[in-house]
This record gives sequence, C-alpha cells and structure tokens, in this order.
Amino acid sequence: MKKICIFNQKGGVGKTTTNINLSCYLALEGFKVLIIDIDPQGNTTSGLGVDKSNLDFSLYDLFVDNKDINSLIIESEIIKNLYIIPSSVELAATEVELANVNKREFILKNSLDKLNDKFDFIFIDCPPSLGFLTLNALVASDSLIIPIQCEFYALEGLGQLMHTVSLINSSLNKELYIEGVILSMYDSRAKLSNEIVREVKNFFGNKVFDTIIPRNIKLAESPSYGLPIMLYDEKCKGALSYKNLAKEFIYNQRRSGL
Repeated sequence: MKKICIFNQKGGVGKTTTNINLSCYLALEGFKVLIIDIDPQGNTTSGLGVDKSNLDFSLYDLFVDNKDINSLIIESEIIKNLYIIPSSVELAATEVELANVNKREFILKNSLDKLNDKFDFIFIDCPPSLGFLTLNALVASDSLIIPIQCEFYALEGLGQLMHTVSLINSSLNKELYIEGVILSMYDSRAKLSNEIVREVKNFFGNKVFDTIIPRNIKLAESPSYGLPIMLYDEKCKGALSYKNLAKEFIYNQRRSGL
C-alpha cells in the first residue's frame, strides 16, 4: 500500500486536477485506489461528484473525534476501484482545535496503519500551505508528487519547497522521497513554457515525468460537473495526457519493483 502526497506550497498548480485524474486512470487499470482529500476547500471531493453538503462524516471526524478511518471511506459511484475519504470546511479549524494535542502531526499516519494494506495506492490532496494538515499528509506519505505549472512564477518558491522536504526528512519522516515532478498547464506556443520545462528539468533531473499536461479548457471544466476528465471528454488533449501519465507512473512502479 503506497501512500503518495500531491504537494506544492503554491496554489493553482494542478494538484487537485492531478489527484483526481491520475487516481481515476489507475483505478481503471485495475488498481484499488483511495483518495484522501485533506484540503478544507474540498475540491477533490466535489470534483468526484460527492455532495459535500450531504456527508455524514468527513476527514474532520478522524482528526477531532478519532473516528475509525475505515468508516469514513466512500466508494465512488462513477469509477470502479476508486474510493475517497471526503473533506469538509470544518477541517480548517483542526489546527486550532488540536493545538495542544501531543504528536498531532502523526494522526493521519497512525490512522492509515488501520487500513491493513487494502489499497494499492493512496493519494493525498494537500492544501496550498504548510500547516497542520499538510504536515500530516507529508508525515503519512511514502513519497510525494510535485505539480509545477509552466508559468511565470513556477520556479519561485522551489527552493523553499525543497527546504520543506529536507526539514520533513530530518525530523518527521526520514523515508519521504520525491516520486516525480509533473509539468502542467503547458502551452507549446509560449516561449516561456518551454523555458520553464528546461529549468525544471535542470533542477529535478530524471525526477520529471516525460508526460507534460497541457493547458486544456476541458480539464478546467470537468470538475464543475463532478467528473474526472475521461468521463467528461476522453478524447481531449488533457485526457490523453493524464492517461499517458498513468501509464508512465505504472511503468516506473514496476521498474522499481513495486
């Protein structure tokens, strides 16, 4: 059961889009996949067609009421082999409510041990900040995937991001490593996009996935319908790119013996 955090301290880089669509394509390939939405905005939850206003329980109940994680899992009604632990806006209050709890950064990690390896992959969608919730995700994960948009401010903060990973390695999760870097929102017509691709590959080397996600209006539209891209428009450039990314991800896992 491999646990992967989709992480970048910057917002708007494609974390949720990647989480939803990579997970769905892996599920369609026969892997049993759990998505954990740890972002209080709950965009992954709603992007998979889950009604946030009609939930009995959410991840908030795990943190605050010590709810059994198994009881929070919802089976997807639209993608076979896909499961989700939904978010709720109440998650935003956990940092304050749990301020005096000892070892609070390990709550999610300890809860995931109770899943008893029932999933092949667990993907955790993080908020665009380095607070209590993101720390829980980083501590609980084996590896992280970093989406980086091919835009002007993409390289700003990469040093801080790597410093954050280094701090996690030295204190809370010594085994955490970078699974890969995904270049997103690529526009082949823009000189800047191509420059960003070169700079990111120089910075991360072979950690950068070969598959690049293009800027695509269908990718932006599909979450508003509560659908992953292959159920919204399976032939668009965005869908084909995430399908290729899933194949590349699977190849890398098998190559590394997982």
